[in-house]
Amino acid sequence: MGNIIEASGLTKRYGDVVALDGLDLTVPEGTVLGLLGPNGAGKTTAVRVLTTLLQPDGGTATVAGIDVIDDPEEVRKLIGLSGQYAAVDEYLTGYENLDMVGRLYRMGKRPSQVRARELLEQFDLSDAGDRPVKTYSGGMRRRLDLAAALVAKPKVLFLDEPTTGLDPGSRTTMWDVIRGLVRGGTTLLMTTQYLEEADRLADDIVVIDRGKAIARGRSDELKAQVGGERIEVVVAAEADMPVAREALAAVAVGEVLVDDHNRKVTAPVTDGPSSLMAALRRLDEERIAVLDVGLRRPTLDDVFLTLTGHAAERAAPDTADDGKTKPKTQTTQNAKELVR
Repeated sequence: MGNIIEASGLTKRYGDVVALDGLDLTVPEGTVLGLLGPNGAGKTTAVRVLTTLLQPDGGTATVAGIDVIDDPEEVRKLIGLSGQYAAVDEYLTGYENLDMVGRLYRMGKRPSQVRARELLEQFDLSDAGDRPVKTYSGGMRRRLDLAAALVAKPKVLFLDEPTTGLDPGSRTTMWDVIRGLVRGGTTLLMTTQYLEEADRLADDIVVIDRGKAIARGRSDELKAQVGGERIEVVVAAEADMPVAREALAAVAVGEVLVDDHNRKVTAPVTDGPSSLMAALRRLDEERIAVLDVGLRRPTLDDVFLTLTGHAAERAAPDTADDGKTKPKTQTTQNAKELVR
């Protein structure tokens, strides 16, 4: 099985901001690659380059063997894109949005209409298909946007943070929809800020930070790099912090983190329950008053701290990789760009 997406040494700058800094990516055909990182890491810029919406300053990239710079029109025939914000016209109905995308792809009147109804059914939007999109919930708009990306039955699908801003219920629904696409054989590159999302959907995960790929592997492999679980202890008195750190260091398998401001000590461990009991016994022997204690799975910040030596630097939620403010709404610009 060959790679359907290949990128080597991609670079992109916005003035003094380095969005991509020699990014390398490969995605085997028929698989799902999760591009994991915080806002501002370069994920969206990478997607824009691979979908021909943005030219890199350096490096090369191909989709299905076609160069994204030299032959963008051919690349656009093979791909679908769903961005971070639903790129639908809220004054049109759901059906009219999908039909319009089909016309932009020059599918013809009747095929566009048939495909629109098929997708409304597939994404459980048939009952709302003839209502204006402005009456849709956020989750419905995201499903419609994903449906629009599939109108031309693309060989490769790009999803840029497909569940950002959704409530837990809508996020779960989107995950089910995406799983269905994968079962149907679609190759998928998906960006996300959520380790859980990548865990559930991706065959492989690339961790990106400051425009570089800093790690690649399955979710369990990345978790193993940061320790399977974390013990967190919050003590009552700041003076007890050194003793608490020593207690957790005795069971830790990596660096023990100390948050003096919140009087919290965190330690990665491999045998969570046993390590937790040992740490609590030590704290009890030292008569350390504990306000809170817990055992949890690694977070995105844990991954970044271990792999890069610093916590994930999260940009404001409405800023892009170039530091500019993102629009709250979009039109069908993505679709128009891809088929121009």
